[in-house]
Parts: sequence; structure tokens; C-alpha cells
Amino acid sequence: MSKKNAFYAQSGGVTAVINATACAVIETARRNKRFISNVYAGRNGILGALTENMIDTNKETNRTIAALKYTPGGAFGSARYKLKSIKENRSEYERLIEVFRAHNIRYFFYNGGNDSMDTALKVSQISQDLSFPVTCIGIPKTVDNDLPVTDNCPGFGSVAKYIAISTKEAALDVLSMAQTSTKVFILEVMGRHAGWIAAAGGLAGIEKGDPPHIILFPEIPFNKKAFLDRVKQSVEKYDYCVIVVSEGARFANGKFLAEAGTKDAFGHSQLGGVAPVLANIVRQNLGYKYHYAVADYLQRSARHIASSVDVKQAYAVGKAAVKIALEGKSGVMPVIKRISNKPYRWRIDIAPLSKIANKEKMLPRRFISKDGFSITKSCRRYLAPLICGEDYPPYNKGMPKYISLKNVPVAKRINTKFVV
Repeated sequence: MSKKNAFYAQSGGVTAVINATACAVIETARRNKRFISNVYAGRNGILGALTENMIDTNKETNRTIAALKYTPGGAFGSARYKLKSIKENRSEYERLIEVFRAHNIRYFFYNGGNDSMDTALKVSQISQDLSFPVTCIGIPKTVDNDLPVTDNCPGFGSVAKYIAISTKEAALDVLSMAQTSTKVFILEVMGRHAGWIAAAGGLAGIEKGDPPHIILFPEIPFNKKAFLDRVKQSVEKYDYCVIVVSEGARFANGKFLAEAGTKDAFGHSQLGGVAPVLANIVRQNLGYKYHYAVADYLQRSARHIASSVDVKQAYAVGKAAVKIALEGKSGVMPVIKRISNKPYRWRIDIAPLSKIANKEKMLPRRFISKDGFSITKSCRRYLAPLICGEDYPPYNKGMPKYISLKNVPVAKRINTKFVV
């Protein structure tokens, strides 16, 4: 048969730097044309393989692919779609291999988080059973920073930088009006189970009394009385109170403060907004004037203020993924290994997907202060290097120049349709 092809897919929520990883995968594959003829990208993630709806990246120029490095979003479309276990739905995996076989796809690069690593692991296992071995490499990506083994996850550093800066700037705004207006400002950030992003807000404060005055982590059960006491103390002492809260803040019984009662495609609880819940608690019990903001998609799409370290690491894991695959390794993921803090140095290692799939790395208790409302020095030492450096995109007439791809479809070779 002809030269081997590769399949690359983006999964789950996108980041400011996931396209830098895509750029690295495609550029590295192009430098190894003897082994990889083409990289087919899944339109809307893994759904692109299941429905044989793939994109021919060879139709894009080198300059266009290079421009992915500074373009946010998911260039080929992403999806929240979790493949069930092989026993529950073997047909999905058989369909994947059918499509891979039809297009001679021997390399599978899956760029995502915990659930995505599980899928990559399962595909690597069943491809052997179906007599069409596929080299499967997971590539880390998640703003939540909750993948185990790797020191940190590409995508997190830029979100951490955005949240730290936003907290600092909003605090200055609130302080300037605190005497006659807003007393409490609440910033809601992402992080369903792990408080890494909320912790990043703590980087805004350096001296004692600096905002944020309160950080609410998913790892620390919400105590209403302790929370209200701290808000009151902050307002009385500093004239205002800035709060950073993770969307996953919860009560001692495990129930989210803002649970909406619905679940997403991965089976995770859909959260309905914790900031207004907290604001209402403050209003009813203390009567302070408040404002709140929900960082939402802004925090994960802010490429204009991306961390230079994050961009470099996002590219590095994509480049390493291709090299690892060409070395014949499968069922693994490139991980970031921290060598030192001062100076900050790191390298890429390799870890088996079995140690990563469906596992979460929580914010360690030693990173949270004894009172549960702020970060420790060790947490600051961990976080600080990850937000360092600026990597601005090119600008034109005051706006960043982001790239749009042609996304030319690959001709289909299978007559049967697959309904997801």
C-alpha cells in the first residue's frame, strides 16, 4: 500500500494554545515525509473519524500551518464525545479502524484531557485485535491542569496568566470606587474538580492584604459562616473584598454550589454559575454592594495574553508526539518534567496512557493555606514560572491577525454512513 498517513484530532474544550500543538504535529510530520505522507485532521474531533469527515492538511501552505501557532480556538473543530467501553459499544472502535484502514492511517494523535487519553489507550488496544495496528499517542491539553504524571498541562499556563492579570486589574478598579460603591467583586473561573485555575488568581497578590482576599477551591468544602466572616473582615480592614471562585466549589456533602442538574457528553455535571450564588449570599447576609464576572470562554481563548512558556510547551508536546510515534512507541503520552524552578527548566518525558487515562490530579493540600482561603509559597513557586513571558500574535489595525484554514475535505472511501 502507499505511504502511511496520520490522523490528528482535538478533543474537549479548546485552549489558547491547542493550535500550537496542531502546528507542531503537522510541521514535524512534514519534515518526516518518508514515513508520514499526510496528516488528516478530524473535523470536530473524533467525530471526524467516525463519520469519515476528515480534513486534508496537505492542502494548507507551510505559512498557514505556521500561523496556527498564534491562533486560538480549535482550527479543525473539537468535540465533547466520549467513546464508551469496548464491551459497551465495540462498533465505534470497529468503525474507527475501518476508516483508518481505508485511508491507510497508521498513526493516531489525540489531543485532549483525561477522557481523551482513555480513548487513545482503547484504540491502541483494539487495533491490535482487529489486525490493523495503529500507533496511538495521546497529547496533553487541558486548561484544568488536572492530568497526572505531567508536571503541568499545555493550555493551563495561559489561562493562569489571564486569570492572574484579570484579578489584579479588576481589583484596582474595585478599590478605586470602594468608598462609595462596590465593596465585593467575585470572579468565577473554570475548574470542575481541581482548583488549579482558581489558585492562579492568587498570583495577583504579593504583599499581605493584596487581592484576592478569598479563593474558593473545589478541594476545600464551602463553609458559609467562615466565608461570610472573611468577607466582612476584608471589607472592614481593606474597604473591599476580591474573591476568586472555582466553578467546582462545593459543600461538604459534595454538592456543587451551582449545580444545574444536567450533565455533559462526558457525564460531568453541568454547572450553572457559582458567582451569582455567592453574590446572593453576600447580599442577603451582609448587604454589601457587589459585582461579579464569569471568565468562561474568555479565559481559555485569550491568545493575545498567552504565556510564552505555555506556547513553547504546547508546541513541544506536539513535536515530541510525532517523534515518539516514529520510534515505534504506542499507548503513551509526552509529559512535561520540571527540572528546576530557579531558573525554570523543563524537558519532555514519556508516560504510559494507562497511568493517565480517567485519572485526575487535584490541587495538593500543601498548596492551600491552613485557613483554606489562599495559596501557599510552595504553590506560588509552582505557578509563577508557568505564566512567564509574552508571545503576542501579529497585529493589523489594532486587531490580532488570526488564521482561518481552507479545511479541504478528504475524499470518502467508505459507502456506509455512521450515525453518532
